Amino acid sequence: MSFSSPLVIWFEDLSRDDVPKVGGKNASLGEMVARLSGAGIRVPPGFATSADMFRDFLTANRLNEGMAETLARLDAGKLALAQAGQSIRAAIQAADWPEDARQAILSSYRELARRTGLPEPAVAVRSSATAEDLPDASFAGQQETFLNIRGEAALLDACRRCYASLYTDRAITYRRLKGFEHARVALSVGVQHMVRSDIGGAGVMFTIDTESGFDKVVLINAAWGLGETVVQGTVSPDEYQVFKPLLGQPGLVPILEKKLGAKERKLVHGRGAGSATRDVPTSAAERARLVLSDEEILDLARQACVIERHYGRAMDIEWAKDGDTGLLHIVQARPETVRSGSQGTFLSYRIGQHGRELLRGLSIGEAVAAGTVCLIESVRDIGRFV
Repeated sequence: MSFSSPLVIWFEDLSRDDVPKVGGKNASLGEMVARLSGAGIRVPPGFATSADMFRDFLTANRLNEGMAETLARLDAGKLALAQAGQSIRAAIQAADWPEDARQAILSSYRELARRTGLPEPAVAVRSSATAEDLPDASFAGQQETFLNIRGEAALLDACRRCYASLYTDRAITYRRLKGFEHARVALSVGVQHMVRSDIGGAGVMFTIDTESGFDKVVLINAAWGLGETVVQGTVSPDEYQVFKPLLGQPGLVPILEKKLGAKERKLVHGRGAGSATRDVPTSAAERARLVLSDEEILDLARQACVIERHYGRAMDIEWAKDGDTGLLHIVQARPETVRSGSQGTFLSYRIGQHGRELLRGLSIGEAVAAGTVCLIESVRDIGRFV
């Protein structure tokens, strides 16, 4: 039985062809719920607001003309990027919900409560742009996600903040560089029941080696708590590599490598209504222990291969482990757009001279560079960065 309306669509009523309606992220979630549940892919239930709801929201609050004027001034060099973005976001966050949109969101949340058996289920509220996660462009991480949202008022506020995040400085700049017209990109909001990964673990995985481009491995990153610490790169996670061709062989454990990460901190549910999440240090025992067992590593790798075969391309996948049930869930999947699109030419570098070590962490990028370090200790000092 379908509970979808023109303004809100449940994941099971979506497919990957629905990017214009609900964006890449939500279309992919719907594709997995509708077509891969029978293959063992576990996706938490949820629904998506439509792109039409976003457009109606802007129209009802008469925001389009002012946004267009602000962006035109930015393009003409008459307004700084930070000023333009802040002005648009503030206008969206101050706007009111049209009554039909408000009722559509709240009635769907009540239906999710009925399905989960919880009076006010905790949900992840995720932004999904209608031009998001295409094979030649990844908008991942540019719009906001809000975790552990409970209650109707908090949900409406989080959805509004997702709308505003379509105009973060990073998102505005990326659309300009990629040639996407701002007014042609709408935003859908995914509302998904949260599993208790705050007392379990979470992370990301790729069906290709993101360093070498070798396509016969699944690369899994894992940390304690909610997965945003791994997605945003704020912790050093565990790393596991699994050899795909042997995953189907009974009795074999084709794990090529298990690398213990520092996992310095974790994101957990907040206490009370004041904070949805809080960032806390991990214990010495957590830092010294791998997040996943061999059985769990293989379970995730097999799920990754099912998703890859279905989509027919290398995938970038987010997962979460429920600390109450021990089950592993897929909470997002998108095409891998960096290494899988390369031409297969790789360079290695060796540093001949070493200066004083300034910091340690995971490397990002494909080359080395030399120059003067500009150390920014606070966002308040970002003006010093040149």
